[in-house]
Amino acid sequence: MRRFLICLTVVCISTWAIPALAPGGSTTRVPILVELFTSEGCSDCPPADAFLEKLDRQPFQVAEMIVLSEHVDYWNHDGWKDPYSSHFYSERQAAYARRFFLPSVYTPQMIVDGTSEFVGSNQAAAGEAFAKAANTTKVGVRMSSISIDSANNLMAHIETNALPDNQKADVYVAIALNHADSQVSAGENAGRKLSHTAVVRLISKVGSVEKGQPYAQEIHMKLPPDVSPSNLRIVSFVQQAQQGKVFGAAMRPLGSESH
Repeated sequence: MRRFLICLTVVCISTWAIPALAPGGSTTRVPILVELFTSEGCSDCPPADAFLEKLDRQPFQVAEMIVLSEHVDYWNHDGWKDPYSSHFYSERQAAYARRFFLPSVYTPQMIVDGTSEFVGSNQAAAGEAFAKAANTTKVGVRMSSISIDSANNLMAHIETNALPDNQKADVYVAIALNHADSQVSAGENAGRKLSHTAVVRLISKVGSVEKGQPYAQEIHMKLPPDVSPSNLRIVSFVQQAQQGKVFGAAMRPLGSESH
């Protein structure tokens, strides 16, 4: 297999990898899950937030970048409470820190497919992680029959291909804002208007996949209040038990779904 290199300074791919083949011989982009742990209280985070936004624009022809911005809450003590923060995301990041044997959590941190971690604005490290992820065989994840009722309940059918042998995994669904802005009045980013992409409002484990088995399930979730579905996306991913390797992921915008 030819080596796959990503030139992030000009957002291009300089050498092609052999792309994955879909049924019928057509090519398909490899899904790569990118989680950014960030905070509006962190002055080092805006460059990483901007980088995530670039990735969300899908700059690579062989890879589909499925991005999530998870705002931690441990910066909230410094004069500004991040309105998108949650202790749940801090706990999720702490689980990654234990898995990567890190001495502590930090922001901005980027996690790629649950297997690579680095400072979220380090584009050279990101290129290496994306190259590794793009050359990894993925488990297919599909979402269909997506609908939103008048009470803002989301219904969807999620299914996956069978896992590799001797593996167990959890199936997650995340609901995220496509775009969000904040005018920060205190803390390290005081006076700045910050812009965010794919801001996670909730992540829920919806099921598990046993060794060598596929997954298929109807899910029902309450959408976050006071948020327009036109500014939401749904992401589903299959992750090795105890928050390990991500075997596959998929993303769908909710703006086209009718009540």
